[in-house]
Amino acid sequence: MNWIGIVTLTLFTIVFIITLKVYSRTNPSSVFDPIRFMARVAIFGGMSAILYIVPVFQVNLFFFPSFLALHFDEIPAFICGFAYGPWAAFAVIAIKTIFKLPFTSSMMVGELTDFILSSLYVVPAVLIYQRMRNLRGVSLAFGVATFVQLTASMLLNVYVMIPFYEYMMGFSESGLLFVIHKAIPWISDVGWSYAFFAVLPFNALKDAIVIVITFIIYRNIHVVLRFTDGRGIGKKMKKKTTE
Repeated sequence: MNWIGIVTLTLFTIVFIITLKVYSRTNPSSVFDPIRFMARVAIFGGMSAILYIVPVFQVNLFFFPSFLALHFDEIPAFICGFAYGPWAAFAVIAIKTIFKLPFTSSMMVGELTDFILSSLYVVPAVLIYQRMRNLRGVSLAFGVATFVQLTASMLLNVYVMIPFYEYMMGFSESGLLFVIHKAIPWISDVGWSYAFFAVLPFNALKDAIVIVITFIIYRNIHVVLRFTDGRGIGKKMKKKTTE
């Protein structure tokens, strides 16, 4: 086993232990089953990892640079978070990131950036939804989370990802601009022009798709997920339609 495999296995174990301990302490219950909890988090983490790693689930659009691909690994994290809480969502994001590490092509910097952006997107939304379990709460949760994630994505691309590819990976600014211009010719530089005309619309489109799919799936399966508390989106909407 190489060092990446050892790091992956170690991080995976640490994430599971911390998640289990934190969740059991913040949600004391005589019916809490740690084995069932770990199994469910692992299932959602595995689903998220598949959506994150397997190329067939990634979508490239001709009007965005070729290195920007849509992937929807945050959907399982959202669903698990709405059902289990923010720590479960965070664990799912950590698990899918850990699974991706052996396949890294960016010295783990790209995976770390995705981990930060996914966490900033999913966890705030779950925290807000926990306190406002209604349609207003859902709208506020997704709105705040999207704003935070979009802002962070531009900052990280300008100050972390682009400098990393230029100085650590040997990419030149002219080379990056050449690739970007194939999709968006009016971008003038790989700084804020790239951030506003490529990163911002790309992430806005991806976030919108993730929100719609998450809402539809969670509304229809929350009853099947027996670890919900019966106060989810679908429950409230079902009551309104039957009254």
